[in-house]
Amino acid sequence: MADSTNQLKSDALLEQMKQHLASDAGKELTKKINLVYQFNIAPKKIGFDEVIYTVDLKKGEVCKGPYEGGKPDATFSFKDEDFVKVALGKMNPQIAFMRGAMKIKGSLSAAQKFTPDIFPKPSKM
Repeated sequence: MADSTNQLKSDALLEQMKQHLASDAGKELTKKINLVYQFNIAPKKIGFDEVIYTVDLKKGEVCKGPYEGGKPDATFSFKDEDFVKVALGKMNPQIAFMRGAMKIKGSLSAAQKFTPDIFPKPSKM
């Protein structure tokens, strides 16, 4: 188990996302996307000590842990810093994928709807 003092930067981002999805803009997003994403976020190396989040854009919820309602539409694996870059629009998801900074399992058409637009614009990170 990873030491909980190693807070992932992604934690803060997903916390903001949770609040964002509760807002009107977030509700619009849920209607538009209507997919479930799972994010496996690793502190240093993909596949190791991953923290798993489910971003349910059907219900508009973000929760820690694997998706429990069946299979997510798409699962993404990232290193913490790369996830943050993609979420903040500093790294294009396609480029991240081609460089191996992001791995995808599941539906590619669902994965293509994963863009920085689904994240709230950060106030202060």
